[in-house]
Amino acid sequence: MTTANRMWGLDAPKMRIDAAHLVFGGEGTVDIPLPAHVIEHERGLVLFDTGMNPIVNEDPRLLFGDRPEADWIISSPEKRLDTQLGMLGYSTSDITHVVLSHTHCDHSGGLYMFPQATFYIGQGEFDWGRAPDEKSAHLFAPDDFLSANVQSFNWTTVTSAGLDIFGDGSMQIVHLPGHTPGSLGLLTRLPSQNVLLTGDAAHVRENLEWEKADPSDWDYGQAEASIRKILQVAEDEDARIWIPHEPKDWDAFGGVRVEVS
Repeated sequence: MTTANRMWGLDAPKMRIDAAHLVFGGEGTVDIPLPAHVIEHERGLVLFDTGMNPIVNEDPRLLFGDRPEADWIISSPEKRLDTQLGMLGYSTSDITHVVLSHTHCDHSGGLYMFPQATFYIGQGEFDWGRAPDEKSAHLFAPDDFLSANVQSFNWTTVTSAGLDIFGDGSMQIVHLPGHTPGSLGLLTRLPSQNVLLTGDAAHVRENLEWEKADPSDWDYGQAEASIRKILQVAEDEDARIWIPHEPKDWDAFGGVRVEVS
């Protein structure tokens, strides 16, 4: 079986948030990372999500204005996505493929930096981003993904349960609807282990342990079905689950910019 070479989770802003916003029944507050992951394959360099618009690393109010979210962001300039790539010896122009888990602002903010890449998005995701429901509208920054520039990029819509990026089994996009209509995860086979990035199909470990949705999910039934799918894929593929927003998972994988292979 062909594998990718290695992957890293990139440092990023964090958001201090009430756990009840992440899972039904959650308690207390948690500082969740808002990251991107980069995977090196012999045929390209793949980015999973693009984090929040880099302007938040200078001042969150440049994105959120007077909204309360501006006070929830913990960041600094070196956490910019392009800067983080540079710390690994890459530039934004080295990225060949971008998998966008969904269009919420903490995942789509850096899309504009990769005009040369091939992009993957779930079916119905752009339509939902244009007209979300009231409970989740505050999660979108439409200019990040609906600008004429970004819309002109080379987009591939994932219309099935999965898509094999390189056709060799090493990196498989997994359809995990529920948080949004087109939410995606990514199963990556590495030399010593398999890793399943969940996107926001899970936000914290309690989503998986309790099989409970997030209050902002688009469809609670589909969200809980996708949680069960994550658990099944992990079992079937002997994969470790990495929830990008879960601090415990970052500890388990060694932290920011630590090579996973």
